[in-house]
Amino acid sequence: MQLLSNYLKHHDTDLELVELIDTLMIACKEIALQLREGALAGVLGTTEDTNVQGETQKKLDVISNDVLKKVLLDNPLVRGIASEEEDDPVFGNPDGRFLVTFDPLDGSSNIDINVSVGTIFSILEVPENITENSVEMFLQSGRKQVASGYVLYGPSAVLALTTGHGVNMFTLAHTGDFLLTRENVQIPAQTKEFAINMSNHRFWEPQMRNYVDDLLKGADGPRGKNYNMRWIASMVAEVHRVLTRGGIFTYPWDSRDPSKPGKLRLMYEGNPMSLLIEQAGGISSTCYHNILDVQPDHIHQRVSVALGSKEEVETLLNYHCEQ
Repeated sequence: MQLLSNYLKHHDTDLELVELIDTLMIACKEIALQLREGALAGVLGTTEDTNVQGETQKKLDVISNDVLKKVLLDNPLVRGIASEEEDDPVFGNPDGRFLVTFDPLDGSSNIDINVSVGTIFSILEVPENITENSVEMFLQSGRKQVASGYVLYGPSAVLALTTGHGVNMFTLAHTGDFLLTRENVQIPAQTKEFAINMSNHRFWEPQMRNYVDDLLKGADGPRGKNYNMRWIASMVAEVHRVLTRGGIFTYPWDSRDPSKPGKLRLMYEGNPMSLLIEQAGGISSTCYHNILDVQPDHIHQRVSVALGSKEEVETLLNYHCEQ
């Protein structure tokens, strides 16, 4: 099994990008350690603060964000970072080449019950036409990402990574090294598994309700087969399952707050996960447009998400086209 950095270098990955990914993994190893200690380290529970999204912050949300911020800004390659937990981007070396956006601890509502959570990250290059530090330099479509991935903190810590040439998985060994454990991951085109928060059924668009209702009819319905439903409430865990054995995961638009097109954030969740899914042969869409083609206009912009097995997502998109 190959070390992460050796694997990347062997496949002619830009050496500065390799260095940045190694830096990210230093932070993720520290987060993994904090999570493993759990209640022993006094890191469980909530703070009295809310983030820019209006969500109550878990202690580990804050700890994870601080770890990533410090480690990344200490690297001279980093021009700036943007986090789901920060109101505004934070800038580092003015001569840095890269921008990093991240969700420091996705699925943190599951921390106290010891269910899998993870760190999601996206790496962009600083646009050539921008010289002054500004939020605008981050507002690039997902197509501009030079790398993205996540670290899933579960029974083992697993990195899923793409640098635009397929998806590979690395597992954190007891030595502190990430070792290659799955190469060239491909999502099965067909599936019998879907993941959605059914409690929001009444708020969805009719197209989404019709699609899910047909899934629930199973072999007796128009889809002609029985489906199983999964829901972990951790995007990292949901996407990891899709990458591992196929499926469809969706957090669609709903009518509770029409000003928000979805729950998930484009820059911290939608774009990095969509690049992984597409590189593994799947599809990631808003139900109307490819997520990677969405031009962001706000650093904390939200987006509806439907991603996973190619044929299943295409079927979902057909439901939306037919209305």
